[in-house]
Amino acid sequence: MSLIVMKFGGSSVGDAERMKRVANRIAEKKNEGHQCVIVVSAMGDTTDDLIDQANLLHPNPPAREMDMLLTTGEQISVALLSMAIHHIGHEAVSYTGWQAGMRTEATHGKARITDIQPARILKSLNEGNIVIVAGFQGMTEDGEITTLGRGGSDTTAVALAAAIQADLCEIYTDVNGIYSTDPRVVKVARKLNEISYDEMLELANLGAAVLHPRAVEYAKQYQVPLVVRSSFTHSEGTLVKEEAEMEQGVVVRGIAFDKNVARISILGVPDVPGQLAKVFTALADDCIDVDIIVQSGVLNGQADFSFTVSLSDGEKALRSINSIQADVKFREATFEDNLVKVSIVGAGMVSTPGVAAKMFNVISKRGVSIKLVSTSEIKTSCVIENTQLNDIIADLHTAYGLDTTEQAFVGGPSDRR
Repeated sequence: MSLIVMKFGGSSVGDAERMKRVANRIAEKKNEGHQCVIVVSAMGDTTDDLIDQANLLHPNPPAREMDMLLTTGEQISVALLSMAIHHIGHEAVSYTGWQAGMRTEATHGKARITDIQPARILKSLNEGNIVIVAGFQGMTEDGEITTLGRGGSDTTAVALAAAIQADLCEIYTDVNGIYSTDPRVVKVARKLNEISYDEMLELANLGAAVLHPRAVEYAKQYQVPLVVRSSFTHSEGTLVKEEAEMEQGVVVRGIAFDKNVARISILGVPDVPGQLAKVFTALADDCIDVDIIVQSGVLNGQADFSFTVSLSDGEKALRSINSIQADVKFREATFEDNLVKVSIVGAGMVSTPGVAAKMFNVISKRGVSIKLVSTSEIKTSCVIENTQLNDIIADLHTAYGLDTTEQAFVGGPSDRR
């Protein structure tokens, strides 16, 4: 007997028929002799509908009340799924995140898990139950309900798997596994049989939407075996683990892109110590995450530099920078959107010359300028104008030998909570 955590996203439980299909999928595991802990997201568009209702009443609802509201979506899912499992002859019990022992920091809307106290889960398992836990939510030490932010149910599942020392954590979604790029963009995207934690973490951070970065961080930290597979077929899926075998001749494992990018450029910054510290301290104080940073050469005692932030933080970042102009004494700050960050990822890149050069050549052949570049041992990212994106991704996919003929997309709409 093994202990398995299974996570099902919103599209997997989007209606009664899909809920029944998931219940039968869980029953199959139980009948094989496994103990099962299930993590579930809100059904279909429930979360978006709740957000819309809130916005009708308040243009900027209090974060605490939004957490109170949004956590109800998962509570509906776990109760209904438990009923479906009972109906087909298995014992099941549903828990909210806080009933399951999920403790978080006191940050509404994007809390981090600080501790898991799984005694109640383990007791229910020992009594023969299938345990169903609401994803995306927890509670502070002071009893405040919190949510974990985008991808929170993935994080719930992996963190629970670590806490109860599960043998496996399975993330069920609407594709057959992890692909070399988004199969909605490149129809000949290649399903990966396995991928390393480090490669998956890079892809997730760079825009791949199959797994949330925080979930991959937990899996790597606690060495949780992680499989991403379809809830609509019985395909083997993709195993995420410490080290993955490199396919012969394949250096790049995957291609990711992120449209949520804005560039801030600060021109005419005095070249004296401490100026950059003032700029990025101001951004940090406003809780703005900065990604790529590039500084030009110094001319006449002044330098220009650029950095990227998420598009949603762009205007806020520009206001933050302008608020310290009297102190930093720069000439001008500019904001640019309509950008995309395209990235290639692969553990084999570090020992293979010319990988980045090939990427630059592919982009240039489309007549698109590269504005910023960032590299690490296993990735190269280029910030470019958001034109011909799909063509560039397809060209890169072909250039690195990743094309295949396998059918990738098998489910409904994207499954991302």
